[in-house]
Amino acid sequence: MFSLKPPKPTFKSYLLPLPQAEDHITSEPRIKKLEPVLLPGEIVVNEVNFVRKCIATDTSQYDLWGKLVCTNFKISFITDDPMPLQKFHYKNLLLGEHDVPLTCIEQIVTVNDTKRKQKVLGPNQKLKFNPTELIIYCKDFRIVRFRFDEAGPESAKKVCLAIAHYSQPTDLQLLFAFEYVGEIYHNPAKKVNGVDPGGGGGSGGGISSASGQQTPLFETYSDWDREIKRTGASEWRVCSVNEGYMISTCLPEYFVVPSSLADQDLKLYSHSFIGRRMPLWSWNHPNGSALVRMASIKDVLQQRRIDQRICNAITRSHPLRSDVYKSDLDKCLPNIQEIQAAHIKLKQLCVNEPFEETEEKWLSSLENTRWLEYIRSFLKHSAELVYMMECKHVSVVLQEEEGRDLSCLAASLVQVMLDPYFRTIVGFQSLIQKEWVMAGYQFLDRCNHLKRSDKESPLFLMFLDCVWQLLEQYPAAFEFSEMYLTILYDSARISLFGTFLFNCPHQRVKESTEFAISKNIQLGDEKGLRFPCVWDWSLQFTSRDRLLFHNPLYIGKSAPCVQNGAVKTFKRSKKNYSSTLRGVPPALKNGIISEQEFLPRRNSLILKLKPDFLQQTESQSNSMEQFFRDWFAKPVDLHGVILPHLSGTQIKLWKLCYFRWVPEAQIHHGGFIAAFHKVSLLADEVDMLNRNLRQCKSNSPLQGNLCRRSILGTPLSKFLSGAKIWLSTETLANED
Repeated sequence: MFSLKPPKPTFKSYLLPLPQAEDHITSEPRIKKLEPVLLPGEIVVNEVNFVRKCIATDTSQYDLWGKLVCTNFKISFITDDPMPLQKFHYKNLLLGEHDVPLTCIEQIVTVNDTKRKQKVLGPNQKLKFNPTELIIYCKDFRIVRFRFDEAGPESAKKVCLAIAHYSQPTDLQLLFAFEYVGEIYHNPAKKVNGVDPGGGGGSGGGISSASGQQTPLFETYSDWDREIKRTGASEWRVCSVNEGYMISTCLPEYFVVPSSLADQDLKLYSHSFIGRRMPLWSWNHPNGSALVRMASIKDVLQQRRIDQRICNAITRSHPLRSDVYKSDLDKCLPNIQEIQAAHIKLKQLCVNEPFEETEEKWLSSLENTRWLEYIRSFLKHSAELVYMMECKHVSVVLQEEEGRDLSCLAASLVQVMLDPYFRTIVGFQSLIQKEWVMAGYQFLDRCNHLKRSDKESPLFLMFLDCVWQLLEQYPAAFEFSEMYLTILYDSARISLFGTFLFNCPHQRVKESTEFAISKNIQLGDEKGLRFPCVWDWSLQFTSRDRLLFHNPLYIGKSAPCVQNGAVKTFKRSKKNYSSTLRGVPPALKNGIISEQEFLPRRNSLILKLKPDFLQQTESQSNSMEQFFRDWFAKPVDLHGVILPHLSGTQIKLWKLCYFRWVPEAQIHHGGFIAAFHKVSLLADEVDMLNRNLRQCKSNSPLQGNLCRRSILGTPLSKFLSGAKIWLSTETLANED
């Protein structure tokens, strides 16, 4: 498996050869060829030559030599050396292999080996020593190291200070997206990758996605009206009372409300809600139940009256006039501070400690981060809300103080579980537009693009992680792949797309209008500048690379498949797959809720219109238990409801997203740790297949061998230090 040949030297000299008398034509110095590829509006602010990029932590034989460049968009390492440790399966058209967007940088540390000093650089700080090493900690769990052993000390210092300054802007309009669109507006003939980059946040009705269909942006009246008709919400209407953001600056201009609520009532009630965020319709179940988001009512004196009025309007919008259940998300889910603390611990576990030292206590350390616990909490609570809408046929109101954080995540998960449309690429993108971008999720603050927010929290990442858990459990139910989710997370860290740049649509209009005035840009009838939209994937990837977005296991009513480099469609009936996709034991302890968790959490589900709800808690918990038992006992319907498995073994760590940059995983051929892990998995799988074959031949119950333990039962650190595998010779003899 491992090559015994010595590695080829990777050092490349940038010194010019001595002139030869007979050689009249000398080639250009290689260093002049190392120039960055710049986007419109992108400028080089500093650079340094003869820089060494460290690839592996324990050796320098794989290091790369080149030029380190800082622009107003990214840091770019440019080299002619081939990357020896990995093969790139796709290429981002905006970023090179070694580029890091400035908004993806979390911390910058400079080191001087001689003086044994190191310093974390802020935006306007001075550096009193010449750095010999630069360490960049990224928000995507990546750590990038550069050495300046052969570079000029003053040049190294200047490029470090430039990176610190431009990666921590003091104002929103200093982000690269503004310079980019400003250049495009002044030079409309300029195009990137042959595509008009405008479209995200303008007056357009949609953006062509990876599948060629239009992704609705929900910026117009017609987008919301089409969604009402798609879900059959006949008793709901599109409201334009917030046109021009006259009522609330953190709501979209158009949203959906019960038909029985007049515009005058909405204007009157809006003053009582925090942020003047009136109730927002999210989705309608075919049985008539609605999913609604609502901020808290700050007017204590009017709280009961207004709350009753809203609930009555939602009830009248239900064909059966069913009751309304309200879920107080602030009381039953982790808050944004707890999620941020778990994310920090997870990052420290994944990137800061040597794998060999943490492997034996890895699972306990992972548990202590509470990240998977919070993933489980959101999935569990969303499944409970699915039960209320699917089985009880009642409308659900998600209440949160401001209604723009936890409710984004919970509402999105409920819709992914209930509606197969949101498990397609276009549907999933429209879901993010509707429940996150237009509903006022604070991407600027929560992603901390300006590096000065105390409100940072990875809620969007947690949502993608929750969706990945469902994708892992039901791969045939999702059109998009794990790669798609990872790239989507990375795109939120690129300061180019208006999709993930602002706290609300109003902020985009306000800030971009001010910028346009300062740059003498004529907007005409447009509401602010048109920023690139992340859903226009042709800006980042070729059509061939976009095929990686499609899940080859997906079985849809009209499912795409990749054949000879092209996406084609085919149809299958449910009879072909519904009984073979899942072998789930009917025991509930392996399903959605453990036996100790049948009783709902306090304030998890509050019946607003029935005063005798507390007396019905026991019967309702029994009904919920039976619903989950019945659902897990039946074959899964890929075009219907899907529910998550929440036992300890079912909620996993999203390795593709969090372990991409672990040095051990980048060693040639995967390294000893990665190779042994893969071989162990294959050995266990072969062993299990052999045992199943013997059982089928003998037609007798399989008797377990107590001496047999998985190869993975031996800690890798023990194995690497010479310990024997936990596999008895007696077992091997029996298996032969």
